[in-house]
Amino acid sequence: MANVEQLQPRKGPSLAIQGAMLIVVTAAAIGMGWVSGGYLKGVGGPESVPAAPENEGKTAQPAAAAHQPGAGPTLVALAPITTNIASPADTWIRMEVSVVYDAPQPPAMAEDIHQDLLAYVRTVKMHQIEGASGYQHLKADLEERASIRSQGHAKQVLIRTLLLE
Repeated sequence: MANVEQLQPRKGPSLAIQGAMLIVVTAAAIGMGWVSGGYLKGVGGPESVPAAPENEGKTAQPAAAAHQPGAGPTLVALAPITTNIASPADTWIRMEVSVVYDAPQPPAMAEDIHQDLLAYVRTVKMHQIEGASGYQHLKADLEERASIRSQGHAKQVLIRTLLLE
Protein backbone atom coordinates (compact mmCIF):
# COMPACT_ATOMS: atom_id res chain seq x y z
CA MET A 1 0.00 0.00 0.00
CA ALA A 2 1.09 3.49 -0.77
CA ASN A 3 1.55 6.06 1.84
CA VAL A 4 -1.05 8.85 1.73
CA GLU A 5 1.60 11.53 2.15
CA GLN A 6 3.43 10.32 -0.93
CA LEU A 7 0.39 10.55 -3.17
CA GLN A 8 -0.53 14.11 -2.34
CA PRO A 9 1.74 16.70 -3.97
CA ARG A 10 3.46 19.14 -1.66
CA LYS A 11 2.05 22.61 -1.76
CA GLY A 12 4.31 25.68 -1.77
CA PRO A 13 3.47 29.14 -0.52
CA SER A 14 0.22 30.62 -1.75
CA LEU A 15 0.05 32.96 -4.72
CA ALA A 16 -0.78 35.88 -2.42
CA ILE A 17 2.45 35.41 -0.45
CA GLN A 18 4.48 35.04 -3.66
CA GLY A 19 2.94 38.22 -5.08
CA ALA A 20 3.64 40.13 -1.88
CA MET A 21 7.28 38.98 -1.86
CA LEU A 22 7.63 40.01 -5.52
CA ILE A 23 6.33 43.48 -4.70
CA VAL A 24 8.68 43.79 -1.70
CA VAL A 25 11.73 42.71 -3.71
CA THR A 26 10.80 45.05 -6.60
CA ALA A 27 10.34 47.99 -4.23
CA ALA A 28 13.70 47.24 -2.60
CA ALA A 29 15.42 47.14 -6.01
CA ILE A 30 13.83 50.44 -7.07
CA GLY A 31 14.81 52.06 -3.77
CA MET A 32 18.41 50.86 -4.00
CA GLY A 33 18.64 52.09 -7.60
CA TRP A 34 17.29 55.49 -6.61
CA VAL A 35 19.70 55.80 -3.67
CA SER A 36 22.74 54.70 -5.66
CA GLY A 37 21.80 57.01 -8.55
CA GLY A 38 21.52 59.93 -6.15
CA TYR A 39 24.86 59.02 -4.63
CA LEU A 40 26.59 58.85 -8.02
CA LYS A 41 25.08 62.13 -9.20
CA GLY A 42 25.82 63.80 -5.89
CA VAL A 43 22.19 64.83 -5.46
CA GLY A 44 22.05 64.65 -1.68
CA GLY A 45 25.32 66.55 -1.09
CA PRO A 46 25.77 70.13 0.04
CA GLU A 47 25.68 72.80 -2.64
CA SER A 48 28.79 74.51 -1.31
CA VAL A 49 31.24 73.86 1.48
CA PRO A 50 31.26 76.64 4.06
CA ALA A 51 34.58 78.35 4.66
CA ALA A 52 36.48 77.61 7.83
CA PRO A 53 36.26 80.41 10.44
CA GLU A 54 39.97 81.24 10.16
CA ASN A 55 39.70 81.59 6.34
CA GLU A 56 36.52 83.67 6.12
CA GLY A 57 37.97 87.03 5.04
CA LYS A 58 40.64 85.64 2.70
CA THR A 59 40.33 85.19 -1.06
CA ALA A 60 42.08 82.45 -2.92
CA GLN A 61 44.48 83.91 -5.49
CA PRO A 62 44.98 80.71 -7.55
CA ALA A 63 41.21 80.26 -7.93
CA ALA A 64 40.86 83.83 -9.19
CA ALA A 65 43.65 83.24 -11.71
CA ALA A 66 41.96 80.04 -12.90
CA HIS A 67 38.84 81.98 -13.96
CA GLN A 68 40.76 84.32 -16.25
CA PRO A 69 40.29 83.61 -19.96
CA GLY A 70 42.92 81.31 -21.44
CA ALA A 71 44.12 79.97 -18.08
CA GLY A 72 42.21 76.67 -18.11
CA PRO A 73 42.54 73.47 -20.10
CA THR A 74 43.21 73.98 -23.79
CA LEU A 75 42.24 71.66 -26.66
CA VAL A 76 44.58 71.65 -29.68
CA ALA A 77 43.83 69.65 -32.82
CA LEU A 78 46.94 68.12 -34.39
CA ALA A 79 47.44 67.61 -38.11
CA PRO A 80 46.22 64.21 -39.36
CA ILE A 81 48.74 61.37 -39.09
CA THR A 82 48.88 59.22 -42.21
CA THR A 83 51.53 56.53 -42.52
CA ASN A 84 52.01 52.81 -42.90
CA ILE A 85 52.33 50.60 -39.83
CA ALA A 86 55.15 48.17 -39.08
CA SER A 87 53.33 44.93 -39.82
CA PRO A 88 51.76 44.23 -42.29
CA ALA A 89 53.75 46.81 -44.22
CA ASP A 90 51.04 47.41 -46.82
CA THR A 91 48.52 48.56 -44.20
CA TRP A 92 48.07 52.30 -43.83
CA ILE A 93 46.72 54.17 -40.84
CA ARG A 94 45.10 57.60 -40.72
CA MET A 95 44.56 59.10 -37.33
CA GLU A 96 43.23 62.49 -36.29
CA VAL A 97 43.99 63.39 -32.69
CA SER A 98 43.58 66.33 -30.36
CA VAL A 99 45.63 67.07 -27.26
CA VAL A 100 44.26 68.57 -24.03
CA TYR A 101 46.81 70.78 -22.26
CA ASP A 102 46.50 72.02 -18.69
CA ALA A 103 47.25 75.58 -19.91
CA PRO A 104 47.94 77.22 -23.29
CA GLN A 105 51.22 76.03 -24.81
CA PRO A 106 53.34 77.24 -27.73
CA PRO A 107 52.51 75.80 -31.19
CA ALA A 108 55.97 74.23 -31.39
CA MET A 109 54.99 71.81 -28.63
CA ALA A 110 52.03 70.57 -30.68
CA GLU A 111 54.37 69.96 -33.63
CA ASP A 112 56.80 68.03 -31.42
CA ILE A 113 53.98 65.87 -30.08
CA HIS A 114 52.69 65.30 -33.61
CA GLN A 115 56.10 64.11 -34.82
CA ASP A 116 56.54 61.86 -31.79
CA LEU A 117 53.10 60.28 -32.28
CA LEU A 118 53.85 59.78 -35.98
CA ALA A 119 57.12 58.02 -35.16
CA TYR A 120 55.33 55.80 -32.63
CA VAL A 121 52.48 54.85 -34.98
CA ARG A 122 55.02 53.66 -37.54
CA THR A 123 56.23 51.02 -35.03
CA VAL A 124 52.76 49.63 -34.25
CA LYS A 125 51.77 46.19 -35.50
CA MET A 126 48.22 45.27 -36.48
CA HIS A 127 47.76 42.67 -33.74
CA GLN A 128 48.64 45.29 -31.09
CA ILE A 129 45.67 47.51 -31.93
CA GLU A 130 42.99 44.92 -32.66
CA GLY A 131 39.88 45.00 -30.50
CA ALA A 132 38.79 47.23 -27.67
CA SER A 133 41.76 46.44 -25.43
CA GLY A 134 44.15 47.14 -28.29
CA TYR A 135 42.52 50.54 -28.78
CA GLN A 136 42.85 51.29 -25.07
CA HIS A 137 46.52 50.31 -25.11
CA LEU A 138 47.14 52.50 -28.18
CA LYS A 139 45.43 55.46 -26.50
CA ALA A 140 47.38 54.94 -23.27
CA ASP A 141 50.67 54.77 -25.20
CA LEU A 142 49.83 57.95 -27.14
CA GLU A 143 48.92 59.78 -23.91
CA GLU A 144 52.15 58.66 -22.26
CA ARG A 145 54.27 59.84 -25.22
CA ALA A 146 52.46 63.18 -25.38
CA SER A 147 52.89 63.70 -21.64
CA ILE A 148 56.61 62.94 -21.81
CA ARG A 149 57.14 65.19 -24.85
CA SER A 150 55.28 68.11 -23.20
CA GLN A 151 56.91 67.71 -19.76
CA GLY A 152 53.53 66.78 -18.25
CA HIS A 153 51.46 69.59 -19.78
CA ALA A 154 49.51 67.23 -22.09
CA LYS A 155 46.79 65.72 -19.91
CA GLN A 156 44.84 63.73 -22.47
CA VAL A 157 44.97 62.62 -26.10
CA LEU A 158 41.61 62.39 -27.83
CA ILE A 159 41.48 60.11 -30.86
CA ARG A 160 38.88 61.67 -33.16
CA THR A 161 39.38 59.38 -36.18
CA LEU A 162 41.20 56.07 -36.55
CA LEU A 163 41.16 54.43 -39.97
CA LEU A 164 43.15 51.41 -41.09
CA GLU A 165 43.31 50.49 -44.77
